[in-house]
Amino acid sequence: MNERVLSDIEVLIIEDDPRIAEINRRFIEKVDGFTVCAIATNEFEAKLQLDVLRPPLVVLDVYFPDTDGLTLLSFIKQHYPGTDVIMLTAAKEAETVVQAVRAGVFDFIVKPLIFERLRATLEEYARFRRQITTWQEEQSTVEQSEIDSLLQSAGTGRMAGNGVGELWAKGIDKVTCDKVLDLLNRRGEVTTGTVGIELGMSRSTARRYLEYLVESGDAHHDQVYGTVGRPERIYRRQRRDA
Repeated sequence: MNERVLSDIEVLIIEDDPRIAEINRRFIEKVDGFTVCAIATNEFEAKLQLDVLRPPLVVLDVYFPDTDGLTLLSFIKQHYPGTDVIMLTAAKEAETVVQAVRAGVFDFIVKPLIFERLRATLEEYARFRRQITTWQEEQSTVEQSEIDSLLQSAGTGRMAGNGVGELWAKGIDKVTCDKVLDLLNRRGEVTTGTVGIELGMSRSTARRYLEYLVESGDAHHDQVYGTVGRPERIYRRQRRDA
């Protein structure tokens, strides 16, 4: 039996695909201090589990046959203000992201899920929970520096506070960007195809990250022609001579 300490943060997964929900559960429970208390696959189950369990954290999809994640997000924020929400979804529409952020989502992660990205968010959320618990139980007033620290741990504030707000606005996830850069460092040179195969992403996604590395000065590219005459870009690590 897998024993959990009482201080674990309980997570409710709301996801209509049982297979994906199980993958999410395994990923979440690989992070110390978190346990999945239940999985809901539709609106009825979600509202029932919310009422019974009152979990501190919900991991929520956007697409459901009988409702949508934004509607559930609004419901949670209205009826369970003490519950935070991380949206984990294939939805990439700008308006969906904007509505989720305005509704108070802690973070918005686009599938396919990269474990390191989820772990970074959960670890940040754990710090956020510890901070507000300390305030509620031990402090009557707070300093500006403490407020700044808290907001840096909360959703979009966390992103901006860590200097990656610009990346997020460009559609760049810092954890994924670091993985692409690490691959480039190890290989010396890559193409969109090799990055896509190694990291499990589409060529267009790989190109977006590689072009960002070029823009930021971490890489450069050369145009070469393959055996059939089609041009292809080779990306190489940009050397920074002292």
